[in-house]
Formats: sequence, structure tokens, C-alpha cells
Amino acid sequence: MPALLMIETIQQLVTQALEAARQEGVLQLETMPEIQVERPGNSDHGDFATNLPLRLARATRINPLDLAQSLAAYIPTGDVIERVEAAPPGFINFYLKESWLQQQVETVRQAGSQFGNVDFGQGRRMMVEFVSVNPTGPVHVGHTRGAVLGSALANILEAAGYEVVREYYVNDAGNQMRLFYESVLAAYKQSLGREAEMPDDGYKGDYIFDLAKEIADSEGSRFLDQDEEQALKEIGDIGREKMVSTIREDLAGIGVEFDNWFSERTLFEEGDYDTAINLLREKNYLSERDGAMWFNSTMLGDDKDNVVVRSSGEPTYFASDIAYHYNKFVKRGFDVVVDIWGADHQGHVPRMKSAVEALGIERDRLTVLISQMVTLRRGDEVVRMGKREGNLVTLKELADEVGTDACRFFFLARAPSTQMEFDLDLAKKESSENPVYYVQYAHARNSSIIKLARERNIDWSNGDVSLLTHPSELELIRAILQLPELVDQMAKTLEAHHLPHYATELANAFHAFYENCRVVSSKEEDNAITAARLKLVESAQIVFRRSLELMGMSAPDHM
Repeated sequence: MPALLMIETIQQLVTQALEAARQEGVLQLETMPEIQVERPGNSDHGDFATNLPLRLARATRINPLDLAQSLAAYIPTGDVIERVEAAPPGFINFYLKESWLQQQVETVRQAGSQFGNVDFGQGRRMMVEFVSVNPTGPVHVGHTRGAVLGSALANILEAAGYEVVREYYVNDAGNQMRLFYESVLAAYKQSLGREAEMPDDGYKGDYIFDLAKEIADSEGSRFLDQDEEQALKEIGDIGREKMVSTIREDLAGIGVEFDNWFSERTLFEEGDYDTAINLLREKNYLSERDGAMWFNSTMLGDDKDNVVVRSSGEPTYFASDIAYHYNKFVKRGFDVVVDIWGADHQGHVPRMKSAVEALGIERDRLTVLISQMVTLRRGDEVVRMGKREGNLVTLKELADEVGTDACRFFFLARAPSTQMEFDLDLAKKESSENPVYYVQYAHARNSSIIKLARERNIDWSNGDVSLLTHPSELELIRAILQLPELVDQMAKTLEAHHLPHYATELANAFHAFYENCRVVSSKEEDNAITAARLKLVESAQIVFRRSLELMGMSAPDHM
């Protein structure tokens, strides 16, 4: 049975022990508590443990250690569990049989690239919408954090059984786009020697002038004497398409791909906006005040109502978001939606949840993850950014400097809810100080062992895994077996940052095994242990590759 099922099996055993103790009068419980089983930080305390006796001590008025001892007596051992022990101040510790652990090496080898897959999301469709930067400039490092999170999270959710759609929402219908169009048109005119002023709130980065020159080179001067609004529309459309293409290429450069690029414009062109607004109006969630249309979100517990249509008649971004989520849930029928937004949108989450509820959709079907700010550091210097003025560090520049794998690992390694500092110097180090190098080196070392064995024509297909008794071998097996359990946990919590830490712990276990256990030996008397250890190395390689794949990273065979 996989490690994932072990947690569930132990939960069932504890539940059965509680029921047996209750029936025999040892415990007086009105309702069955939630059974929490975890891996102890110290392997001396078992492979799994529960603190249930501590949690029940007050309700049962029984000393937690006495309760742990009573419950442990009801839990059977067998082919999988070696022993069950009560431990102060009130834990129940579970120790797995060495023979079961050894046999899991074969289980991993048989599962191959499917190892780590679980069925938590089976039969459900999920959309992960992420990045969704306005197509008014290149993707910068702040956006990259959300891009990496969304990409890895989608991989994890697929491994958990969900049918996942990755979507980029192209905000191409708002006022920021008009400012972008005006900026490009002004830069275009300047590039052809015509005087033109940049709009006060326009975009002034070098990329605007590069884009304008590119348009001038391909389109000539045909927009110079054209009607202003017509020129704005045509040159704006060209600029938008070129910027979306640049964004797409830059994201693909770090392995971030999308199934859909969804245009905000289509919400208006295909009627989703009108349908969603009419639905809210029918349910009395809209009212008119001061010439504007308001969403009555206070009816759903928010602290204030929100404008959806300004007095000018122009829809707000919030109105588009309502229509977009109508499209996601009602029109396209996704069971679950995850939005990944930047820190500047944190205050919008409650009203979005309320809008979803007003549309008749359960609030908990929408999860919004907030990706906090990123600071780049090079030595003692903080590298600053800001798109409007053009003082920015782009995704492409960062990836060119530190590489795709470092980008992905470093951004993924911190919970998105925390602000982070990206150490450029550390990301480029080729030493164990750099966690990216450390993990990938473990895989490369793994691959070199298998390559050496093949060069020596060693056949390990009949290796006897019962010979794997060294503590370092057993610790490596334990580390390997955590992947399915971790995938299940991350799919439930949407916390992808645990994956880089797991990969580092797996690398720790592998490096310790490598130092303590010679794998390929030229001595004939070592043939049996060599074959067994090669099976273990092979299973470790499977899990390294799977972990790196889920993070969207490469698994180099040599470094």
C-alpha cells in the first residue's frame, strides 16, 4: 500500500480503537473527533504519530499518557506496522515494518513516472488562472512569482487527479489599455520625427519606444496623418498583439504555458457581461445611486458596496471580473477555480467572493491566492522596479541571469503570502549553498551511478530489496515514500511551497546514503547488495525526476 494510504489506514485504526474503547466503557465520547496523523520530526518517535490523547484529555478527564496507552492496546500490528507505542506527554507513535519499507522500492519502480499521483481531484474540472498581467508591458519579476506558483500548482493538481485548465486573462478592455495605446502612438510619431506628447499617466519605459520603432519599421508612416481615433485603434491593436506575443514568449522561456489566453473583450462581445449583470439585477443585488450602478455587497456581509458601472457608463474592472467568473463557473462549468493575484489586489478578494455567491455559486468553489511583493538583491544592493517609468527588471532579464530552474525553485520555495527577497548571487552559485544546485546535483549523482552500472553490464532486475537494512537506506526509502502524501496535502491546501523543501530533504537523504553506502562495487561478494542498492537508486531517480517535473524544472544527468 502506498504511503498516502498509510496515513489513511492509521486514521482508520485509531478510529476503530476509539470506537472499541468507547464500547467497552473506557471512554465516554458523544462524537468522534477528527483524527490527525503526522510524520514526527524525529524518526525515533516513529514513522507516524497522533496527538489525539492530548486533544481528548480535557473532554475525557483522563491523563493523556494513560489514554495513549489505553488506545495503543486496541491498535493491531501486522504486515505493515511493526509496533505501536504510547509516548509522553500523550502521543501514539507508529513504527512501520522494515520489510514493508523495503518492498516499497519495488512499488516505486513499478509505478515509474506515475509515482506520486493520487486521486483526490478525480472527476473534477479546475481552472487555474494566473499571471494575467495587463498587456501594457513585459512581465517583471513581481509577476514571475505568481507565474511560477500557478504553473507548479497546476502540475500538482493534475497529479492529484484534477482535469486542469491553465488560463491567462488578457485585460484588454480597460482604461489602462487606452493609456498604453496613446503611449505607443506618441512614441510612434516621435520615432518618425513628428512632435507628440506622452500622456501624463502613460507608459514611458524603453520597451514602449522599441515597440513603436518596430511598428514604424513594419507599417511605415501610414498612421501619421490618419484620424486620431482610428490611428489609436489600429496601432493599439498591433501594439497589444505584439505585447501579448512578447509576454507569451517570455513566460514560455521559464516553462510557463497556458491552455487558454482569454480576452476580456470577449466578455462584452459574446454577451457574458450583459448576462451576468442582468442576473445580479434580477436578484436585486444591483442599485443605482449618484448616476452609477452599485453591487450591493453589504447584503452579503461586506463592509461596503462596490461600483460596477461608473456614472460615465463605463464598466469597472470589478464588473468585468464578475462577468469573467460567470463565464468560468456558469458558462464553462468549472467545479473549482483558483485565481492567483498580485498583492495590490488583496483588498478585492472579499467582494469577488460575494459576487460569486450572488451569481448562485458556492463561495468555497473560488480560491484566491495572493502573491506578495518580491525584492531582488545583488550583493548589498537592492534592485528596484516600476513598470510605468520603465525602471524595471523583466522576467527575461532575470531568467537570462540566473536560469529558468533557479527562477522556478526560488520563487516556489516561499509561501506566496510572505514577502520574499530573491538573492541573485546565491541563485547563481554552483555549490551546496544553492538549494537548486544541491537538489539537481543529487539527481545527477543518481544518474551517474546508474550509468556506471550499465557501463559495467550489471543486471539488477533480480536485486533482493530485503538486503536494504542500513539506516541510510531506510531513511532514503522513507523520504521517497513521502511524495504521494505530499501531493495529496498540497492539492488540498494549495500550498505548493512544500515541494522545494521536500526535494531538498530527499537530496539530504540521498547524499547521506551516497556517503554511507557504496553502490557499485567491483567485488564479487558485493553483487547482491549492489543489485539491491541499484534498485533503491533507481526508485530515488524516479522520485527526483517527478519532483523536479512537478516544479517545472529540468533533471540534469550530469553537472
